[in-house]
Amino acid sequence: MKLSYRFLVFLIVPLLACVAALAVPGSNDKGKEVEKEQTVDSGSFGVFMNGHRVGTETFSVIQDRSGSVIKSEFKTENDPNGAASVQSSEMHLNPNGEIRRYDWKEISPEQANSVVLPNDQFLNQKFRSGPQAKEQEQPYLLPTSTSILDDYFFVHREILVWKFLAASCKQENGEVKCPLKQRAQFGTLDPRQHSSAPLSAEFLGREKITFKGSQQEFNKIELKTEAGAWQLWLDDKFKLVRIWIEGDNTEVIRD
Repeated sequence: MKLSYRFLVFLIVPLLACVAALAVPGSNDKGKEVEKEQTVDSGSFGVFMNGHRVGTETFSVIQDRSGSVIKSEFKTENDPNGAASVQSSEMHLNPNGEIRRYDWKEISPEQANSVVLPNDQFLNQKFRSGPQAKEQEQPYLLPTSTSILDDYFFVHREILVWKFLAASCKQENGEVKCPLKQRAQFGTLDPRQHSSAPLSAEFLGREKITFKGSQQEFNKIELKTEAGAWQLWLDDKFKLVRIWIEGDNTEVIRD
């Protein structure tokens, strides 16, 4: 598997200091690369069900010395019978990839909010179902290393895949190589559903698919839970370009 090794260092090492062993040997600039704020990914995903576009997620992933900030907004296509649904999220991770804070808001048609924060070694969630609703609280016996996979925010899956690549891939002769048929386990939290679940990730190799009208080759990764499997394709810069959700006839495509 030939991938951009320099990009792996640039993108994943600042996000996960625990994979510092992947740093370029002899490089004296690695520390300087993350001193200034930098956008490592941004754009939008179109969400399609049965071939029809039903929503758009606009996102950005920004890094600096304090860690990473992942911002996202999901908006449904305008419904002739009502206003579009709009939700936003903002996730703060420390340089080790652990959760510092996670905020979620429903902007329309209802108004609700939620925040997940570390409470000692575990996570705690506070949420309101409406502006006048009483604040509720739910603790989780989950470590701060848990991956947040909230509904409708597909960039969260990209972040988890970066964690998987950083933990599973190795440098050999200046190239990054990922083992085939080797699953890694992660703990995940879906704050909107107030639920947690184990997830496994596996690198399935390179695959040619039709993407935006032409045959292109990407890196394929599978995420699997008890609820089903998601197929993800990433380009050679490790950016998520496509998701296929088995059983839902749902496809997510980078615009």
